[in-house]
Amino acid sequence: MDAREQLAYSDAYARTVESRVASVDDSGEAPLVVLDRTVFYPGGGGQPSDRGLLLRPADGRSWTVRSARKSGADIVHEIEPTPDGPPAVGDTLTVDLDWARRYALMRTHTALHALCGVVWRDYRALVTGGNMEPGGGRMDFEFERMSGDLVDEIEATVNAELAHKRDVRVNVLPRAQAFAIPDLIRTKINLLPAGIEEIRTIEIVGLDLQADGGTHVSNTSEVGSIKVTGYESKGRINKRIRLELVDPVAG
Repeated sequence: MDAREQLAYSDAYARTVESRVASVDDSGEAPLVVLDRTVFYPGGGGQPSDRGLLLRPADGRSWTVRSARKSGADIVHEIEPTPDGPPAVGDTLTVDLDWARRYALMRTHTALHALCGVVWRDYRALVTGGNMEPGGGRMDFEFERMSGDLVDEIEATVNAELAHKRDVRVNVLPRAQAFAIPDLIRTKINLLPAGIEEIRTIEIVGLDLQADGGTHVSNTSEVGSIKVTGYESKGRINKRIRLELVDPVAG
């Protein structure tokens, strides 16, 4: 086991885990806790960080995790201050995600990758930006022109691809092997650090393969369908597409 096991990257469906407190920084406005194991995703690539709870079975105390973020190799959990203070180094805790929120983000992220896959395959448009919240998000693409008819066509094609029940696979590849894959980087600017030796990829089998660090569902059937809720111009060749999930698929 790694000194800091970060399960979100290897098992997006892990909701809870037993852990020990590795360090606590109580010097700021909100305590910062590092655990030896966590299921929290720290945010990145347009996906917000997870929220949830830390529970101490020994006495029933709990702390609300309002955000998480990367700090070096660690994931730092920012907890709501409490009158009795944060947990102590060495405490055994149960780490518990807000699963409904995480699962909605997983579905949304996979939907955005399906959108990206369709737009790249059919129109060869690169991504220039993106963001998401549970149940909805937006992506910016290099389109010179966009119309209602084009957006309707994209929406129908994305929903057809999602309905194909395509598997979604996670792989970690050596850098040289990853960069030998054509079109692995879909963003206008390559955001991968120069020194990184392994590249995590997300593949929607038969549709899309790209470098990505976020959490996803394991099959597009879990996404349901999407609705494009708007589109707009953000510059001469930069167009934004907004989407929402339609089906309230339970996790």
